[in-house]
Amino acid sequence: WRVEPDLNQLVGVGRTVRIEPKAMAALCCLARHTERVVTREMLLAAVWPGVVVSEDALTQVIVKLRKALGDSPDHPAYIQTVSKKGYRLVAPVVQPAGSSSAEAESTPRPPTMGGGWRRPGMAVAAVALSLAAATVLWITRGGAQEVPPVAATGTGAYASRLAFPTIAIQPFEAIGSDPRELPLARGITADVGNDLSRVSGLWVVRMPPDAGARKGEAPNAFMPIRYLVSGTVQRLGDRVRLHVQLTDAETGRQPWSESFDRASDALFQIQDEIGQSILRSLPVKVSEAERRRVAQRYTRSLDAYETFQRGQLALHVRGKAENVSARELFRRAITLDATFARAYAGLAMTYAADYRNQWAGDGEAALDRAFELARAANEIDPGIPETHWVVAFVHVHRHQHGQALRSIEEALRLSPSFADGYATKGGIYTSTGRAAEAVPLLRIAMRLLPESGYLYFMLLGRAYLFLGDLEQAQVNLAHALSRNPEFLDARVYLAAALVEAGDKSAAEWEAEEIRTLKPGFSARGWLETNPTADVGIKARLVAALGELGF
Repeated sequence: WRVEPDLNQLVGVGRTVRIEPKAMAALCCLARHTERVVTREMLLAAVWPGVVVSEDALTQVIVKLRKALGDSPDHPAYIQTVSKKGYRLVAPVVQPAGSSSAEAESTPRPPTMGGGWRRPGMAVAAVALSLAAATVLWITRGGAQEVPPVAATGTGAYASRLAFPTIAIQPFEAIGSDPRELPLARGITADVGNDLSRVSGLWVVRMPPDAGARKGEAPNAFMPIRYLVSGTVQRLGDRVRLHVQLTDAETGRQPWSESFDRASDALFQIQDEIGQSILRSLPVKVSEAERRRVAQRYTRSLDAYETFQRGQLALHVRGKAENVSARELFRRAITLDATFARAYAGLAMTYAADYRNQWAGDGEAALDRAFELARAANEIDPGIPETHWVVAFVHVHRHQHGQALRSIEEALRLSPSFADGYATKGGIYTSTGRAAEAVPLLRIAMRLLPESGYLYFMLLGRAYLFLGDLEQAQVNLAHALSRNPEFLDARVYLAAALVEAGDKSAAEWEAEEIRTLKPGFSARGWLETNPTADVGIKARLVAALGELGF
């Protein structure tokens, strides 16, 4: 390949491949240190100077580079993953006459400071020099040496589980034209993940929709993927076709795969078989209680199941109109199956949303109704984590944080890979003045759910704000807003962070956005339904937002 950084392109035999600037910056950084391991920290500093991004961003860039080069993470000819460390360019690099390799080698590495902060000026200089020194590069195929994996290490209550194998669930693909297929595919994906999450000897990671190219690629250095589950879903009249496969990411082999073509009302039997078959193919010990939990279905009514999935899709939008639609769908699902605990939990969440977003005329009555429905869900089925989680969620908004923590701990006991459990626990810690303890929990949640969306970024940004780490707060809150520009809480926290950072003009811009989203917004009124309990933190928010006229 001839690498042309100025044009962001790779020129091969009879073809030219364009790549995005971030991918080119990463490739040039690797080329400056060819045959040497480049740490993830060095690459992050080179590709995103002065900005702290999610750990999955670098992985996505490496995946795109490999795709452009036609490389494989299992048998790399160009870019090798070095477990727990970073990446290495194993292909020979030749610089044409006229470029200075000495200049590239002498480029100072961007220094890092505590907590992953990066000094912007020097990082930009490093990238500029590396690109200038590599106007054109030639990269030819090479062979990588096997690097033994580094043993997982960690601290805290979850350190003992770090060595457990990680299985990634890739979203099942809907391959037909039936409009019911997409919600069904999403539901099956979620249920397979939920089933496997009930096993204590596994980490279960929910991969984003574009993760098909990531076989064997760790979403982060903390949880390298050993196994991958993928599949397709198709509905043909009153029949459903599924093809599911389990891939060993280290060897590329498939310990198990199977196709199903049955009547639609046999879907839950198929799901039972999928979960049990995967577990039999994995080198993990599964207790009898865990096997029973895996075999437990949320409902046996296909109509109720599909109606519930549509309700979930509406609920996740977190808009007022969508909340009303979700409520009606959850009610319909309960009509179809009066023992459907997760439908009760979803219905409870719609009333909690009314309270939190101040959509209801009587907020306290909405919160009381949410609590009644959450308890009903938990009484119907206390054996699934979601019912304990929704009880915790409502407790948080009733400022009953001790009870909320107890419910979350029970949810995590039932499902040790329950990302929302870790995120909610982190949120509770932040609300009660323990933000430093919240950050690692939120990081675990984001590793288990790499496509975690705007909520996790908001929770992490909020934790950093309360810790006084204003740069990290701004970066994560901006990520939340890039995923949902109408998310009021993220805008409020970002405005407060900007005020405290002394960037009044940017804060005033956010204030205008807040007034557009919620005319008549006031800091004290917003805090009435906010789960934050720490008095000092509330005073800080009121003071910061007061400078913006709130």
